[in-house]
Amino acid sequence: QTVRWHIELQPWASATPSLNYEASRFLKYISTSQISCEHMNLNSLKGYSETTKKPWSICLDERFSLIHRIRSKQCRLYSLGLGNDDNQFELTMANSGCEVHRFDPSIKSAHIQEGRHLWYHRLSIDWRDPNPAFAAHRLHSNTKKLGTVLNEFGHQKIDVLKADVESAEWKILENLILEDVVEQIGQLVFEVHIHWPGFEVSGNDSTVVRYWYSLLRELELKDFRLFHTYKDLSKPQMFLKKEAFNASSCYTLSWVNTRWK
Repeated sequence: QTVRWHIELQPWASATPSLNYEASRFLKYISTSQISCEHMNLNSLKGYSETTKKPWSICLDERFSLIHRIRSKQCRLYSLGLGNDDNQFELTMANSGCEVHRFDPSIKSAHIQEGRHLWYHRLSIDWRDPNPAFAAHRLHSNTKKLGTVLNEFGHQKIDVLKADVESAEWKILENLILEDVVEQIGQLVFEVHIHWPGFEVSGNDSTVVRYWYSLLRELELKDFRLFHTYKDLSKPQMFLKKEAFNASSCYTLSWVNTRWK
């Protein structure tokens, strides 16, 4: 199997590159469910409280593995964040018997265990591992690719990957796709930010939106299906620094890997 360095870019949305066409294709895509999910509510799990600020929607339908793995206390959640106080979703999953790993570079100690099922790690998940030449100077290099962390922790699979990484999500998602790590994940719940291109995403506006769209189409090729979209109206309504297209700067998107039955 050859290593891929770049994702496959989708054809332009129109005969000549146009931000209007790219934006409308992309926004329609992220707003359209590809598969229905009846049970997305954590109410069915014990320890749930209604104070969750944001709907981190997971699919608990019987036809997918997650609900069965929760019942058999075999599920694993990885949560990627940056100093975010809202950890209600993680606590609920831990209370229902899931093994929960929260990665956040702002955590005080390298590893903290809270209760039986919840771990905090002072690690930032990135789209590349640190350069060994630089890492040698920093004993506790705290930036790693997800694939590297899975290998180090001895984890083959993650039932749910939740990410709120403030615009690093596009490059992280690209890395998961290029290295086939995404196939080890059952469900993805990502907050995506579209008020600017994101870290290390370059090009003019129409090129950026085509890249975002192409990334999400790659997920679809890997048998991921979008089942829920939350448009955050509390955030600035911006699209690439413009008030345009009736877009929010922030959406929470939930996918299920349909290979995982």
